Amino acid sequence: MEKNRRWWALVAVALGTFMTYLDNNVVNVALPSIQRDLELSISGLEWIASAYVLVFAGLLLAGGRIADVLGTRTAFFAGLAVFTAASVAAGLAQSQEMLIGARAVQGIGAALLTPASLALLPQLFPNPRERGTAVGIWGAVGALALAIGPFTGGWLSQHASWGWIFLINAPIGVATAALTAWSVPAVRRGAARGFDVPGVLTSSVALFALTYALIEGESRGWTSGVILASFAVAAAAAIGFVVIELRSANPMMDLGFLRQRVFSGGLLAMGLWAFGVFGIYFYTAIYLQNVLGFSPTEAGSAFVPMALVMAVTATLAPRLEVRFGAGRTVALGLGLMAVAIFGISGFGEGTTYTDLLPWFLLYGVGGGMLVPLNNVIVGALPAERAGVGSGMLNVSREVFGLLGITILGAILTNRSNAASGAELHRYLAGYQFSLVVAAVLVAVGVPVALWSLRSARPAVEEKPAEPQLELV
Repeated sequence: MEKNRRWWALVAVALGTFMTYLDNNVVNVALPSIQRDLELSISGLEWIASAYVLVFAGLLLAGGRIADVLGTRTAFFAGLAVFTAASVAAGLAQSQEMLIGARAVQGIGAALLTPASLALLPQLFPNPRERGTAVGIWGAVGALALAIGPFTGGWLSQHASWGWIFLINAPIGVATAALTAWSVPAVRRGAARGFDVPGVLTSSVALFALTYALIEGESRGWTSGVILASFAVAAAAAIGFVVIELRSANPMMDLGFLRQRVFSGGLLAMGLWAFGVFGIYFYTAIYLQNVLGFSPTEAGSAFVPMALVMAVTATLAPRLEVRFGAGRTVALGLGLMAVAIFGISGFGEGTTYTDLLPWFLLYGVGGGMLVPLNNVIVGALPAERAGVGSGMLNVSREVFGLLGITILGAILTNRSNAASGAELHRYLAGYQFSLVVAAVLVAVGVPVALWSLRSARPAVEEKPAEPQLELV
């Protein structure tokens, strides 16, 4: 396909990814405004934030399989249409039920859109060096969405209306669809055959149940009947999935892929990255507001420099991968993140933003250096399984991100309850200790990356393979 059109296709894919990443965190700071306008119950408020993540994470593997069977372009368009329409419904919602339902449908669209977007990149950019650059840009856009989400949610809910945090997806979605239709060529049907319905169902049930337990565990109690039952259902469904995939003539996922050190180790490294990113964003945003007195807009703005640095580093990371290899690049990124998290843990009351900023920037540098993982993980699988590979990568990110929030939250609560003194001092004791734990866990990713990714070959200039996409 035409070279310039290929880069426009990257813009379309990145915009689709931006929308789904943005909705992962745009709602949090707008929740008080939503609660006032719709007179929501506390449980309804929780489900507005949770419905999207629950459905998104639960259907990611199914979305990846659909991309492999129907083709990545078809899955991308379908996900974009569903997500955009659901965003409009959410922005116009006049009741708790309508908003929660729209958020769940957004999750369906995102589960189709996200695996397809990453799986499109190897097809659009068969040359390894160009593909590395494209993945770097794609990752930079995702990094920007992580910070722009809280800022956008805070600003719109404070200065306009909370409905606009969803309605802004409408023009973005229409523009993305038009750009995709023009720039992404029509493709042959996916090489994979059959949806492996039993595999899709068991994997979705396992992810739904696990995600639900992680979201609701803190509020309902980790030893409550419904949470223990959810974990049991998740375990049973996961075992059923493994048995089905081992016996299936056309499995959704070849479990032999997990024996590949690069693939499984890469998934774990990506999970540890998400553990740090999601957990630190969530609890540091609370710290900025409750301890340092930031407004919602100020708290959202505080993460923008970090995200900008992360985005710039993401575009440079493929060059570092070429020079030093994926293992060293990813390990260094995780190491810098761990150091930054540990540095942030030392701050309490009386801290200024300028005190935190150097650690935020260091954190952004480290986070951006993990972008080569996307290319390494998807590239470890056959091209016809790129959709499922992308789905597994995103499952790792979402589940470990939820683990970051839930585990750090449990540690924070436990440590706060054990501390003495004023409520603020007890909260800080729990917050600071939870960050130390997070730093240690993220640091575990350093030896994981060095061991598992040492054989991953960096992108080198080579004759492009026969393109899998054809212009019509």
